[in-house]
Amino acid sequence: MRTRRLETIFSSRNTFIGWIILLILLALYPQVTELSGIRLLQLTQIFIFITLASNWNLIGGMTGYVDFGHAVFFGVGAFVMGILVTQVQNYIVFAPGLSFWQALPIAGLAAMLFALLIGLPTLRLKGPYFSIAMLGTFVAMREIVRVLKDFTGGGRGLDLPPVLNRERDYYFMLVWMGLVLIAIWWIHRSEFGQSLMAIREDEVGAEMRGINTTKHKIIAFMLAAFSTGIIGGFWAFQNTYIDPDVVFIEQRTVEMVMASMLGGLGTVWGPPLGALILYVLQDVVWSRVPEGHLVVLGVLLIIIVLFVPEGILGTFKNPSSTSLGRLLRGYREEQPRPETVATE
Repeated sequence: MRTRRLETIFSSRNTFIGWIILLILLALYPQVTELSGIRLLQLTQIFIFITLASNWNLIGGMTGYVDFGHAVFFGVGAFVMGILVTQVQNYIVFAPGLSFWQALPIAGLAAMLFALLIGLPTLRLKGPYFSIAMLGTFVAMREIVRVLKDFTGGGRGLDLPPVLNRERDYYFMLVWMGLVLIAIWWIHRSEFGQSLMAIREDEVGAEMRGINTTKHKIIAFMLAAFSTGIIGGFWAFQNTYIDPDVVFIEQRTVEMVMASMLGGLGTVWGPPLGALILYVLQDVVWSRVPEGHLVVLGVLLIIIVLFVPEGILGTFKNPSSTSLGRLLRGYREEQPRPETVATE
């Protein structure tokens, strides 16, 4: 009875309605309260984190291809944005730098095209080989950006025009996050999404059932890359400065993976939940132990893998699927029942 009640609470339709209501409240929030620029920035960063985790979950959770280099698309989007805004006039006569709205979709499309180019060979690899290939792509791209000094500024990076508008940033990321979550919710319920999950469970079996696995993997990979490239371009414009070491940082991918695992791999609403919890934990840990926050996050990752591999939503829906749930169930079973004690 309890399990059935939890399944009703966390049903896809109920959670979708809940998220729509939450998005509306978030849209009204700055209008009914006096928010400082710092508070708007923090909320915008949370929206970025949630969207990145959801993007990664499309290929890593729903399709089952664990991408340790997904932040490379963030970097591609960021540097394409930087080049288009600051450098284009150096190479096209009489062409001024592009505006934010002109450059942003190009940044996303560039990340999508890059995903197509590297996905064709790498998505033929399975398991850890794909993960290592993507990590190698990430590291290689960072060095390529460092070498292309004429375009990217090399190690010095690029300075973007400072346009400080925290409220605009807040609403842009809120809208983009909402669109991404709605799209992933739709994919999860669609035939395309079911095919991705079939690939995750048994790729050979999916092929035998007539699913074009290569096509589905490439499309999912490109969609995730497009959204991540958009976020990278937005982040570059918001940050007003980019360089290879700031943009291509391994921790960004680690955070995407941890948020997805914490909330629930392959679910729609798990990564947003995990991203929110992880952001708060990072903020608390960083403020108290700035030197050891990565150690704390590493310990948290180990705990997730060992005890709650299904994530928070998976644990609620099926407690027996996790080590923690089985331990608690075993403890309850060991407790003597009142009627048994009375009989004895």
